[in-house]
Amino acid sequence: MLRGKVCLITGATRGIGRAIAETYSINHANVYITGRSKKNAEWIENWNREHVNKIYMLICDVSEEKQCFEAVYAIQEKEKHLDVLVNNAGVELNEKIGMISRKNMEHMFSVNVYGAIQMLQLAARVMIRQKSGGSIINISSVVGRQGNKGQLVYSASKGALIAATRSAAKELASNNIRVNSIAPGLTNTEMIKQTDSTYLKERLEKIAMGRMAEPEDIANACLFLASEQSKYISGQILGVDGCTSL
Repeated sequence: MLRGKVCLITGATRGIGRAIAETYSINHANVYITGRSKKNAEWIENWNREHVNKIYMLICDVSEEKQCFEAVYAIQEKEKHLDVLVNNAGVELNEKIGMISRKNMEHMFSVNVYGAIQMLQLAARVMIRQKSGGSIINISSVVGRQGNKGQLVYSASKGALIAATRSAAKELASNNIRVNSIAPGLTNTEMIKQTDSTYLKERLEKIAMGRMAEPEDIANACLFLASEQSKYISGQILGVDGCTSL
C-alpha cells in the first residue's frame, strides 16, 4: 500500500509509534522515526535484519525547533521527498485542577502542540515543493474531543491539535496535502502499567467494545490515512476508541 513512499513518524521508539513504523515498513514504505535518545530503540536493529524495508532512527526532540529542522532536512537530503508525516510524539502529565503545574503545562504544549505544528509546517514545505502532495496525520486523543476529569491540560493540548488539523487541512488542500487526525481511546501501551487500577477500571467501563485498543489498531488506521485509499479524505478526526466517544 505504501510502496515507494517516504514516511516520518515522531516519537516512535515504542508503543503506538513503534506499531505505526512497523506497519508502514511491512507495507513497503521507507520509514524514519524520531526519538529523544536511542533508549527503547534496540528493536530496530533486529527488525532491519528481518525485513527488506528498513526503519531508520533520527535523534530529535520535537520541542526543539532546530532538531525538528535537522530531522526533516536529513530526510529530504537523502530521499529527495517526503510523503507522509505522523505527528505521534506526545507527553501526558495528569494533574487535577488546583494542582496544575505551570512547568508541566508548558512542557505538554511544547511537545503536543508546538512541536507537532513545527513538524507539520516543515513537512508541508517539502511536500509543496515536490508538487506530488502528501499525507499528514496528527495523533490526538479521545479526551481532546470530549475531555476527562484529571486531564485538563492534556485534553486541552490534544484539543488544540484537533483544531490545528482542521485549519491545516483547509490551507493545504490546494497543494494536494491531506491533513487528518486519529483520536485513540485508552490504548494498551507501557504507560498503562503506571495507571492506577481503580482509575483504569473506570475508563474500561466506558468503552462499549469492552477492551482497550492495541497499538496495531491505531497503526492500521494510520496505514489507511497514509495510503491512496484515502486520497479524498482530509480535515477528519477518526476516533479509534472502541465506541468510547459516542
